Amino acid sequence: MSNYVKPKKHLGQHFLTDLSIAKDIADAMLVNGKYKKVLEIGPGTGALTQFLLERKEFITEVVEIDQESVKYLHQNYPSLVVHEENFLKMDFSKFKNEPIGIAGNFPYNISSQILFKVLDEKDKIPEVVGMFQKEVAERVAEGPGSKTYGILSVLLQAYYDIEYLFTVHEDVFNPPPKVKSGVIRLVRNDVKQLDCDEKLFKTIVKATFNQRRKTIRNGVKALLKGENIEHELMQQRPEQLSVEQFVQLTNLVAEVIN
Repeated sequence: MSNYVKPKKHLGQHFLTDLSIAKDIADAMLVNGKYKKVLEIGPGTGALTQFLLERKEFITEVVEIDQESVKYLHQNYPSLVVHEENFLKMDFSKFKNEPIGIAGNFPYNISSQILFKVLDEKDKIPEVVGMFQKEVAERVAEGPGSKTYGILSVLLQAYYDIEYLFTVHEDVFNPPPKVKSGVIRLVRNDVKQLDCDEKLFKTIVKATFNQRRKTIRNGVKALLKGENIEHELMQQRPEQLSVEQFVQLTNLVAEVIN
């Protein structure tokens, strides 16, 4: 039956053929009593879905836009709730403020956008376990001082504890991707709100990393409009700063521009 579902390049589909890896992803959901529903993004032919459905601590639903996959899922998992829509445009109010765990072997072409969507819905998403292109997975999980540490690392680590779980090789997919994959877990931390202007925080993180070879002073120059800040943070480069230091920097900039 799954032969009728062809992986589609424009959807970034690479179907997982090693079921032991799918099981490991399902087993990595911690739950911890924080949610009773999991939404799997892009289930394809249900390689991961079947193992999520075996876990009785939560109810699994899926979101899928590929009509071949939707048809396959309805035929093989008749009781499964399938949201036939684009996750990136999904209105989370349909879940009535119910916390939702997120799982998936995510399409590589929208994986960063998926994480930005998770950020937008961070108060409703206590946990994410998923497979990304290895480079993206490492970037999200890396701490300050690493070359891969960047915008997504800081913004996500402000609200989530992130762990790189394991690497997945190319030959366990159909079709094989050109890169290795990595599975990571994000667990919502206790930060309800950052101790600074969150909108300005995001602006500063993006502005400084967009000039990551330059010092923080250069990165925030446009925001300061000719004003100056004398502080040791201004001599650093963005990849050297922790989330806490970016919060401190945001407050320093806010003081000047307000």
